[in-house]
Parts: sequence; structure tokens; C-alpha cells
Amino acid sequence: MAHKSYLTRLGVYGFETVEPVILAALVTEDPLLLIGRSGTGKTFLLNSLSEALELEHRHYNASMISFDDLVGFPYPDADNTAVKFLETPATVWQAESVLIDEISRCKPEHQNRLFSLVHERKLQGISLTKLRFRWAAMNPCEPEDSAETYTGSEPLDPALADRFALFANAGEWGELSVADRRAVADPAGEGSFSNDRGDLKTHLAEWRVRFLAQLEACPSLILDYSALVVTHLNTASIRVSPRRARLLSRSLLAASIVTGKSADKQFLQVLESSLPHGAWGAPPTREKVKAAHRAAWDEVQRSPNAWVHQFLSLPKVSDRLALWLESCRDPDQGTQAVAQLLASAPKELAAVFAFAVFPKAVEGKLPIGAEGVNDLAKVAGPILRYEGTLKWSEPANQTPSPQRDFARYATVLSGLSGARAERANQFFGWCVLEHVVLVKPEAVEEQLEACVNLLRSR
Repeated sequence: MAHKSYLTRLGVYGFETVEPVILAALVTEDPLLLIGRSGTGKTFLLNSLSEALELEHRHYNASMISFDDLVGFPYPDADNTAVKFLETPATVWQAESVLIDEISRCKPEHQNRLFSLVHERKLQGISLTKLRFRWAAMNPCEPEDSAETYTGSEPLDPALADRFALFANAGEWGELSVADRRAVADPAGEGSFSNDRGDLKTHLAEWRVRFLAQLEACPSLILDYSALVVTHLNTASIRVSPRRARLLSRSLLAASIVTGKSADKQFLQVLESSLPHGAWGAPPTREKVKAAHRAAWDEVQRSPNAWVHQFLSLPKVSDRLALWLESCRDPDQGTQAVAQLLASAPKELAAVFAFAVFPKAVEGKLPIGAEGVNDLAKVAGPILRYEGTLKWSEPANQTPSPQRDFARYATVLSGLSGARAERANQFFGWCVLEHVVLVKPEAVEEQLEACVNLLRSR
């Protein structure tokens, strides 16, 4: 990632490589299962996420749980016509997030009762209306002759495992950097509250809005890839359920929103993290999974809309604009590509693209249809209408607000002049008004300038 990882800022280490997968699970709100050896921070990670997101959280140890712990004590209502439950602080009814720890040590009858909670957000047929996140953790399914066997930890029932959308493996000590090892060893962090000043919560809300908007028009790259790769996996005798294809598409969409790209390696990582087989003790060989991925990815790249797929996979909006100007000749394809960029790119980069491109699009000098011009207008209009000068007026000791970023914007603006400064001032002013937080304002301004330079000759 371009900045310090969200998880590291929460004091969680060993999950950086799978962070896009974990963040994608937060965006989709589909069930997530962490798998790892004892002491690798699985429980700490999930409890830290609940703290950072300020959730009403429940943490259950599945090896010791009783059903009454979940639902409370049943009693008849006043008319003796229905059963209610006497709630306690531990019951699940008011929970926004639930962690089922040690799920692989759970008795079969309790696994069956937890099935509907994981799959449907229901217990006893009653909807858990406040529940958003369903998380679980387990030790790996190790053969009996392995160096570290977890007695009592059994493979999950395949039907239950298939209800989890994503599976993330916890990193071992050898995978940590020297700095992370020192941070893990530091006893000062014991018992501290995970607080990133609301950064993850703010970004998650933005990602979730974009995710829900794109569900109605999922990018063809994702749909084509999911359909193809599930076919190739099943052909290779790696059974993947039809339900899994939809979960894979949701996870790929969320990961592309979180990272701002749709790249080859990212698709492979999400695919590997979407396969439930390891949770029931029958993981497919990585070579077979990689072969299925490569076949699907290559087929997608050879499709008639291959340039659109490539367009969406580039990390910089200036690179996407260059490809669009160079390769697109069909206004309908240009409209499709722009619509997907505006929906999938981070808000600030989508705004950079629209702000730079809209004037030329209105003049009819770009390969885009009328609908695409209207899409650009919706994003660029508020920026183009902004007039004024950014001023810092808050006392230094006041509660932080989006305007705390103006000092960083001012540093960038001080080095600019002429039309470039005017554009940047206009854009940053819009960011303040819209509460758009720029991690690196200088990088955003560079992207804006690169796009403007590409369009000058049109």
C-alpha cells in the first residue's frame, strides 16, 4: 500500500500481505475465517478491528460455548403464545460483530447451530438485525505426524466452511520484518485500545458506499474472470460451488475498491483466499490453483474488451487516460471504461480524472458518448463550481476535522504558480468541502497535472 498499513496502525502485525483480503471482507460484510497457529494474533486482529470500528462486539470461545450463551434464557411471553429470550451482556441479539474463536474445536451440534448465524445472520430462525460482521478463527488442519498437532481441532464441515467468503492465513514470526518483531515483543502494547483516530472507519464507510453502488453493474473483468476461473477449477477436480463464484466476484470487487486496482497478482491472491478447502483439511495444490487463474486471466485479456480490462488495472489515473487516448476508438467503450473508473477508483482519483477530462469531453474531442459526458459532469461539476481561497481558521488545540489537512495542502500549493496553482487550489478546496482526506496531496496534484498535460494537444 502507498502508506502505512491500516492494520499496522492498529498495532496488529503479521497480516500485511493479506491486508487487502481482510479489508475486502470488511467492505462486503461477508463471513471471514482466519487460519493460523497458536499465538499468531488471529483473535487480537479481529478484536482490534471491532475496537477501531467502534462495534458492539461479541467474542465467543466455540470450544466452551453453550447455546444459552448466545441467545439467553427462554421464557414465555405474557400471553403464553411465543417464546422470548432474557438477554445478558453476552447474548448475540444486539451485536454488530461476532467472533467465533476456536471454531474448529466446536462440538458438531453447536456447529450446526452456528451455521445459520454465519450463513444468514439468524438464530432459531430469528434475524440478527444489527449484525454486520461474522468472523471466526481456527488452528490449521495439520496431519497427525506434523511437528505441531492441535489436539481437539478438527476440520470444519465442508458445508459450514463454504459459507465463509474469505480465508486469511496468519503470518509466522519468520515472515515479520525486524521492526514488526520488535513491536510485537514490546510489552507496552499489552491491553491497549486499538485507535487509529477513526481512519479505517472513515475509509470503510467510503468503500462500502462505492461497493454497493457497483454491485448493480459489476465490471465485466470481474464477472468474466470469476465465471472462467470457477470453470477451470472444477475441470481440474477442485470442486467449487456456484455460490462460491458469486462470493468470489464480491470479494474481487471489494479488493479492487480498497486498493484502487485490478491486477493479475491481486486476483490470484483473492482467488486463493476464497477457496474453503483448507478449512476442511483438503487444500488443493497451489500449482493447480495458479494454473486455473492463469488460464482465466489470459482468456479475459484476449476478450474484445481487453483494453478496458487493462485500463481498469492500471494504478495511476494518468496512465489510464494515456491508454484511453491511445487505444479507444469506440465512444461506447469509452463510456463504459469511464463509468467503471469513476465507480471503482478512490474518490480523489476519480475526481482528478473527471476534473481534468470534462472540459475536453464537452467539446467532443474525446472518445466518449453523451452518457459518459454526463457521468463526468456529476463528478467534475462541484469541483468546477468551487471558487475561493483556502484559509486556516481553527485553533491548533481544537478537535481535528477535515480542515486539519489544509496545512499539508498549503505546502503543496506554495510550490505552484499560475494555472497549475489555480487548479490545485480549486481541487483542494473541494476536498475540504467534501471531507475528502488526501493521504498524499502532492501525489494527487501530480496526477492532476499529468492528466492535464496529456490533454493539451487534443
